[in-house]
Amino acid sequence: MSEPNRVPKSMTRPVGGTEYSWCRAIDGGTGIAVIALLLSRTPKLQNLQNTLDKLQIYHPTLRSNIRFDASANSFSFVVTSAADSHVEIHPFDSVSTAQIIRDSDDPCADPHRIILEHEMNKNTWINPHRWIKSESRVFIVSLYDLTDDGEQRILTFRLNTAAVDRTAAVTLLREFMKETAADGFGNGPVVAATETAVGLSKAIEELIPSGKGDKPFWARGIDVLGYSLNAFRFSNLNFVDAENSNRRSQLVRLKLDRDQTLKLVAGCKARGLKLWAALASSALIAAYSSKNLPPYQGEKYAVVTLSDCRSILEPPLTSNDFGFYHAGILHTHDLTGEEKLWDLAKRCYDSFTSSKNSNKQFTDMSDLNFLMCKAIENPNLTPSSSLRTAFISIFEDPVIDESPEPELASLGVQDYIGCASIHGVGPSVAVFDALRDGKLDCAFVYPSPLHSREQMDGLIQHMKTILLEGSASSF
Repeated sequence: MSEPNRVPKSMTRPVGGTEYSWCRAIDGGTGIAVIALLLSRTPKLQNLQNTLDKLQIYHPTLRSNIRFDASANSFSFVVTSAADSHVEIHPFDSVSTAQIIRDSDDPCADPHRIILEHEMNKNTWINPHRWIKSESRVFIVSLYDLTDDGEQRILTFRLNTAAVDRTAAVTLLREFMKETAADGFGNGPVVAATETAVGLSKAIEELIPSGKGDKPFWARGIDVLGYSLNAFRFSNLNFVDAENSNRRSQLVRLKLDRDQTLKLVAGCKARGLKLWAALASSALIAAYSSKNLPPYQGEKYAVVTLSDCRSILEPPLTSNDFGFYHAGILHTHDLTGEEKLWDLAKRCYDSFTSSKNSNKQFTDMSDLNFLMCKAIENPNLTPSSSLRTAFISIFEDPVIDESPEPELASLGVQDYIGCASIHGVGPSVAVFDALRDGKLDCAFVYPSPLHSREQMDGLIQHMKTILLEGSASSF
């Protein structure tokens, strides 16, 4: 009888172009993805460990390391066998957690948000010894006790965005919930290592359908130059402190109730738009309004809309294929202060759709990756050396979670938030939107002190007003 296929001891592949950009960006603090779950039921550490081990077996990416080779100035993924991999859970007792909360800029805030921000700014991928070959895990787990009796905890998953994009992070969260519901935090047996795939999926650049990523050499040069020159004309939310290099990612949350969400989504559908266009437009109007400019003074704002390309790759991928498979389309919009929500949303949506239909998510991919790395190397190429490449980034489709709140409560999950850091290179505002049990729930991440919490609170509240007033208007 032939020997069954076994997972190799290790497997290595170089990062692709988009993955390389994220690996470069993460040193500055952009690309740290975090899922933070507020738990009301205490998992036993061993049971939790079993659940995480299962997830690593199902998804080899979660047990991979990112290796940096200084001699070649290159990055690669290294996947170890399931038998040799074991995610470590970093526990923090109530005393340690309380100290983290006290040391935050707003110790009276919601502890869930404070711990999430703490994890977004905890950059274990910084390598102070660049002259040596080093490896870092892409998946890091921590468990924070909020109470002395351990009855309330925050469980965090910290992931390197080069290996896990938002779609993969959502799959990870859903599978964790499923395992929790089935086994009570992993009481069941760990799956044998031979029952899984043997490595990483390919980089997105290798999966672009034939001909759809082609661009003539001179056209590529002209586009890179155009992007570079236009960047100096982009407007942003006013910078509060552009000199302080010690930046952090912070978060403001926006929620709508079920009735408000229903009206907003209905308004989008009635006009043939997606939700992101309304959210981005409300942000543009709020940002322009915050400056109190003279009437009709024009400003140009850049929007990056991120699209999950899995279904249009060759071969097509699914949400179970972990990796970074989003592509961004940058589009710009001139504002004069006279814009209305739905008119501007239509402009945003049409601009993005036209670009997507022309395959710009593929043809411009290497251009945007190149410029992202150039901005990292030369901050002076961005406004006020702020490393801001756009005003706002937003996903084409929201996360949809139809789990009713009682169902989550039965699993011991009171709340959860998923987002990523942007305090290195990136937009002024990154939107992570979800429709949860029929209600809009958005996390807005921004770089501080480039922008202040007070400033962002004002922007988000103005956005909410614009969205609600627009939703109430007749179709």
